[in-house]
Amino acid sequence: MGRIIAVANQKGGVGKTTTAINLSSCLSALGKRVLAIDMDPQGNMTSGLGVDKDNVEKTVYDLIIGRATVEECLCKEVFENLDLLPTNIDLSAAEIELIGVENKEFIIRDEVAKIRGNYDFVIVDCPPSLSMLTINAMTTADTVLVPIQCEYYALEGLSQLMHTIDLVKERLNPDLEMEGVVFTMYNARTNLSLQVVENVKDNLDQTIYKTIIPRNIRLAEAPSHGLPINIYDPKSSGAESYMLLAEEVIHKGEE
Repeated sequence: MGRIIAVANQKGGVGKTTTAINLSSCLSALGKRVLAIDMDPQGNMTSGLGVDKDNVEKTVYDLIIGRATVEECLCKEVFENLDLLPTNIDLSAAEIELIGVENKEFIIRDEVAKIRGNYDFVIVDCPPSLSMLTINAMTTADTVLVPIQCEYYALEGLSQLMHTIDLVKERLNPDLEMEGVVFTMYNARTNLSLQVVENVKDNLDQTIYKTIIPRNIRLAEAPSHGLPINIYDPKSSGAESYMLLAEEVIHKGEE
């Protein structure tokens, strides 16, 4: 049964989509069968995995409004062992279309349940807001992985996210757990990055992944080529870090 991890942080620009793309790809490179689900209307995960979001026939939006089955929406083997449920800007209309729909919080969960058995991991890229789409992702997920940028305001908004996770757990998905926190955009040359990491460790009663993702030019370039970092530049520090993170995620599930 696939382990479903939602990658979430309502603060934009923290490396959330970068983490969702590269964790998915590195898990698949380690021989795991992976489904990546793009729940962010910007569709950056879709294009970052080399799929043209504007020309894709069926997307998560079609799935949510009941216009397509989950099988019809799948882009199979975008890379070896890696399938994708793509998204584009159409998804931004889903919030409005779902007004008054019964059990709207569970649409994605019920659809993904049909194919979950085909995968070892399902990685969901959430939108950078606490919206109905994020709630759908969290009712589907087993755990939430939170990327945190190593910067001064890192903890801001985190308590709000934790509160949302607690609410979803209390009312909609009692099995939801916190996967943990992963630090992104770490700059070894600044004391600030180090202080942020220490500060979060002191203030957060959560699992913190040992792997820290560095600031890395290659990591920033990869999406424009539609490639995950482990394929774009496997020897870069970004690729090595995401491979280590993938191994940690696998290991955590086996504990």
